[in-house]
Amino acid sequence: MFDLHGRVAVVTGASSGLGRQMAVGFAKQGADLVIMARRVEKLEKVAEEIRAFGVKCLPIKCDVTVTDEVNKAAEETIKFCGKVDILVNNAGASRNAGVLEMTDEDWNFTMQADLTSVFKVTRAFAKYMVEKRYGRIINIASIYGQVGNTAMDTVAYHSSKGGVVNFTRAVAAELAKYNITCNTISPGYFETELTADTLKTESFTNFMKATVPLGRYGREGELNPAAIFLASDEASYITGQNIKVDGGYTSV
Repeated sequence: MFDLHGRVAVVTGASSGLGRQMAVGFAKQGADLVIMARRVEKLEKVAEEIRAFGVKCLPIKCDVTVTDEVNKAAEETIKFCGKVDILVNNAGASRNAGVLEMTDEDWNFTMQADLTSVFKVTRAFAKYMVEKRYGRIINIASIYGQVGNTAMDTVAYHSSKGGVVNFTRAVAAELAKYNITCNTISPGYFETELTADTLKTESFTNFMKATVPLGRYGREGELNPAAIFLASDEASYITGQNIKVDGGYTSV
C-alpha cells in the first residue's frame, strides 16, 4: 500500500522544515519530485538528498506569491516530468500581531503568503491534472485555522489558515468530476527553523504541555504519513477533509 512509484509530486516551501520532510517522505515511497522555494541553494541540497533514493528531482526557484513565477514553475514541471500527480501547498509566512495592532501591510503580507499563494499554485497546476483526469492536492493549513489561541496574538495567520481549510472544500467539490481530490493537513506544534525560537521558550513549552494531550511537540517525519496517505491511490474516496496532526490539541 501507499506506493508512489511512477507518480510526480510537487512540494512548495520544500527548502526546509515540513516541506523538506514531506518531499523526502514521498521520495522514499518512490515518487519523482519537483521542489519549489525561494532559496535555491537550500533547494539544491534537498534535491541531492532526494535523488539518493533513486528518484528524479527538479528544484525550481519560485516565489509562490508571484503569479508569473508560479505559472512558469508549472510549465517547467510539465516540460521535465510530463505531468503532475500530487501537489502539496506548503509554502507560507506570517507577520504576527493582534487585531488591535495589525497593520494593513502585515495583514496583506500574511494573506498573500498563506492563502492567495495556495490559490495561485493550485490554479497553475490543477489544469494539468484535469488533462490527465487524476490528481491529489494537499494543502497545509494549521490548527490555528480551526481555533484561536491565548499563547500569542496572530490574527492574520488564524484567518489565512482558516481560509485554506475552506478553500480546500471548495476545490474538492469543484474538481471531483475530474478525479482530483483536495484535502487539508493541519499540523500542530512542530519544531522547524521558523518555529524553533518560539517553541523553545519556557513559557511556550509550558503552554504546550498544558494544552497538547500527548505532552510534546511533533517530531521530524511525523507529518509524512498523513501526506503519503492522502497522496496515494488508496485515498481515492477521501476529499474535502481536514486531518489534524496535532497531538490532540484540537480535541480538548
